[in-house]
Amino acid sequence: MTKRPNIVLVLADDMGFSDLGCYGGEISTPHLDGLARNGARFSQFYNTARCSPSRASLMTGLHPHQTGIGVLTNNDLPRGYPGNLNGRCATLAEMLKAAGYATCLSGKWHLATDMHTPNDTWPTRRGFDSFFGTLTGCGSFYAPGTLTRGESDASAEALDPGFFYTDAIAAHGADFIAEQAAAGNPFFLYAAFTAPHWPLHAPDEDIARYEGRFDEGWDALREKRMERLVAEGILPADTTLSERDPTQPAWTAEEHKAWQAKRMQAYAAQIEGMDRGIGRIVEALKASGTFENTLFVFLSDNGASPEDLPQFDVETFMQRADILPRATRDGRPMRVGNTPDIVPGAEDTYSSYGRAWANLSNTPFRFYKRWVHEGGIATPLIVHWPAGGFADGAILDAPAQLVDIAPTILDVTGASYPPPALGRAVAPLEGRSLLPLLRGGSLLEAPLYWEHTGNAAIRVGRWKLVREEPNGWELYDLAADRTELVDLAADNPDIVADLAARWQAWAARVGVIPWDVTVGIYVERGQHPSLAAG
Repeated sequence: MTKRPNIVLVLADDMGFSDLGCYGGEISTPHLDGLARNGARFSQFYNTARCSPSRASLMTGLHPHQTGIGVLTNNDLPRGYPGNLNGRCATLAEMLKAAGYATCLSGKWHLATDMHTPNDTWPTRRGFDSFFGTLTGCGSFYAPGTLTRGESDASAEALDPGFFYTDAIAAHGADFIAEQAAAGNPFFLYAAFTAPHWPLHAPDEDIARYEGRFDEGWDALREKRMERLVAEGILPADTTLSERDPTQPAWTAEEHKAWQAKRMQAYAAQIEGMDRGIGRIVEALKASGTFENTLFVFLSDNGASPEDLPQFDVETFMQRADILPRATRDGRPMRVGNTPDIVPGAEDTYSSYGRAWANLSNTPFRFYKRWVHEGGIATPLIVHWPAGGFADGAILDAPAQLVDIAPTILDVTGASYPPPALGRAVAPLEGRSLLPLLRGGSLLEAPLYWEHTGNAAIRVGRWKLVREEPNGWELYDLAADRTELVDLAADNPDIVADLAARWQAWAARVGVIPWDVTVGIYVERGQHPSLAAG
């Protein structure tokens, strides 16, 4: 009898479509590039535009609204979403644990409102045998808030001068693989890195390796990424590069070029560090003899982030101890913000890389994290399984989205849905298995849907209807215009009406709360959900 395949699911945080080397980027990612070139890359795979909703959808095979997490992990009851994984969904860990798999989360959870008291929305209560990581949405890489091992506070582990969160996530994942392989158990590892989400933290030597790499600036580098995306076969040769974000200056007009380049160096170093950690996980698979029969999946939770820091006044921002410690581990005050006097990377800095560099990360698309235009939802997807019968180096162009990951893993493992003896009723899965496509067949066409903070979209075949709140619907023919530059809504009212009606029926079915209701909750609090961390 063939041994059941192992599953390694790796998620990046706030990484753009074209950052990886195998997706056209100039960042060094040799381990992911190797998996991609010996596995399969998707050119039109989609997340759900924001971290918590994407994680909820990835873990459950449902749309985020069905899981209770429509915006972030904010409790907006009684009018809004609870912000917790509800009982009407099952996680991949629950599905695979019921099938005899050992299960582990190493890294970020961000699916629980209460991050300090163990409860039924913690990973340890949703199918994971082993958990080392954080419950919050983001934070320092040197001293991450809510660092937890099992259900116990693990913050003391970060006091080690050599601690760095990206490395710790990889180490825990690699140790789990070694232990389970030695015991002869099939295993599921969910490695949820926080790189390259702000703050821009990276070791000096990693940042120094990118000296000069970004000195040409965002305009020239966007054009070069576009050329490489075409050369890699990710995009057709006739794809038009969108113009630079109109709110951002040309590189030639940028006042602080050296500082701007340093910001992008730190961001790139974060991704290289994550890739190095993934290499450590791959080495654990090889050393344990499980590499050939492991399904390895890599993707990002949303498009690149244009978020500036601080997003609110510094004092309010620093009150969020789970996000921003008031001082470093050795007592130095934090320097928060994006100004030329703060060069990112060190523990006492807390910065992001800005909208212009995010525009580079999302080449060739417009918009960013939180939008459901292509720049907000298009993600690299790498799938590798040597024993799985995939075509090496395949570029797969069929559109698909997060709800398709769980059915694919169930198809690969033979696990049941709903999990036996779960003890509660759960909604039917929303997606379809990608396994036939990965093995050279076709994928049954299905409509794809999105909604986040009022931004909404539906894709059916080549047509995508999309809107940016509070504006009206736009219509794009993605077969001819992947970068969404020519709005065809006015010329195709029947298509707009049909797709809008289909989107509305979906929204009612999955429990989308109208945005004017949700945003009112935040207005009453004096904040806006677009400013929340995650």
